[in-house]
Amino acid sequence: MWSKSVRPAAVTLAIVGATLHAQNGQQRLTPSEVAWPTTGRSSLVGTSAVAGIQTVILKGDPTKAGLYTLLLRVGPNTKIDAHSHPDDRVATVISGTWYFGYGREFDQSALKALPPGSFYTEPPGVDHFAMTKSDGVVIQINGTGPSGTAYVDPRNDPARRP
Repeated sequence: MWSKSVRPAAVTLAIVGATLHAQNGQQRLTPSEVAWPTTGRSSLVGTSAVAGIQTVILKGDPTKAGLYTLLLRVGPNTKIDAHSHPDDRVATVISGTWYFGYGREFDQSALKALPPGSFYTEPPGVDHFAMTKSDGVVIQINGTGPSGTAYVDPRNDPARRP
């Protein structure tokens, strides 16, 4: 499933690698060098905590002030309910098709299909939601921390579930 993404991911990671080199010493990654976690639920600050999402911090620390970059791998048929973040974030779809919308509740009719190379924003405090369909997706998110996640309906927050 992820092999289709090698070329776009390589281009994006090459750009990320060049940026990291300029800002934070020498660091270069190819897609095969990304150390994806073995568990499917991320509890990192600034993530949705939904099962089936793997998150890697490429730069910075989302719990602290300053620039950070996350790489998310979201499995097929994953739904993320409406939530927001306190920080300003921008994102690029690396592979797969990401379905993304803005609003206070999940509304499938409000989703826009974002294929590889698409860009979107997550402004501070703006509620948004997303999903994948039969294919998974890889997304790169850049933000300025500190970050966090607040679900519109706290009952939808996977971090609060056992």
